[in-house]
Amino acid sequence: MKISRLETHDRLEHFIKDQSQNIWLGADECLKKNPDSLKLQEKSPYIYIFAHPRTADDGVSKRLLWQPRLTKPKAQTNSYLFRAESHTDNIEICWLLPPREMWDQYKEGKVCESNWAQWSIYQFQYKREELEKPFPDDLSEQQVKNIWLEILTVKPKNEAASLVLT
Repeated sequence: MKISRLETHDRLEHFIKDQSQNIWLGADECLKKNPDSLKLQEKSPYIYIFAHPRTADDGVSKRLLWQPRLTKPKAQTNSYLFRAESHTDNIEICWLLPPREMWDQYKEGKVCESNWAQWSIYQFQYKREELEKPFPDDLSEQQVKNIWLEILTVKPKNEAASLVLT
């Protein structure tokens, strides 16, 4: 079977672009549409967006779970972490950590080559404490607790009306 190098390269470029768009779309949706994210953005100048793949119910396919957070989680393989300014499109990468068994595929010259993944893997292996270090303007532990308490104890505006109607 003959393989056209140009066609294969074009498909690879499309695949990489498609995967990148999927990640950014997921982060953007979590930032702009996730109800918890929207509540947290009302109380905090930033949020972290933590993503990690999980096997779907069919036991075969994978799906990414996106979680808005106020604190930086511990770094773990097979996860992505972003930090976004509330109510903006400003999202920065904290790490892109592929599964450990795939690390070699992200090295220079390999099919999945990624400077961000290489940097994240290096940080995870040799400077994990720095990778997990909170940003200087992160909220204090007490401020985070207060925000969560406020969010969890405040009833939605239309909840009272639904209680009366039912």
